[in-house]
Amino acid sequence: QVQLVESGGGLVQAGGSLRLSCAASGRTASRYGMGWFRQAPGEEREFVAAISWTGRSTYYADSVKGRFTISRDYALNTVYLQMNSLTPEDTAVYYCAADLWGSGATMKSDYDYWGQGTQVTVSS
Repeated sequence: QVQLVESGGGLVQAGGSLRLSCAASGRTASRYGMGWFRQAPGEEREFVAAISWTGRSTYYADSVKGRFTISRDYALNTVYLQMNSLTPEDTAVYYCAADLWGSGATMKSDYDYWGQGTQVTVSS
């Protein structure tokens, strides 16, 4: 069992930055691939970024490539999403997820555990 708790969301102006954190608890949490997804009102939950359990592989949605960076700290069992050059289109609830196979998947159906989400609102 893995518990995931996101933090770091908030209100920011367009062009600004935020860093989201996802703290994972559980004996083998560091062996999971981790991902970030987001869901805007009335929209499907969509993939944002993922990182393999080794940290060597990262994946990004085209819409955030070059602006967002995913990373992980094994000592803290925490995954981060650094978000720069934010636009109103980035407004959504952001969810952290853990992938048992460790690869860092891009499909939400590949993830086994989910956090409760954190709201990110970007004003124009």
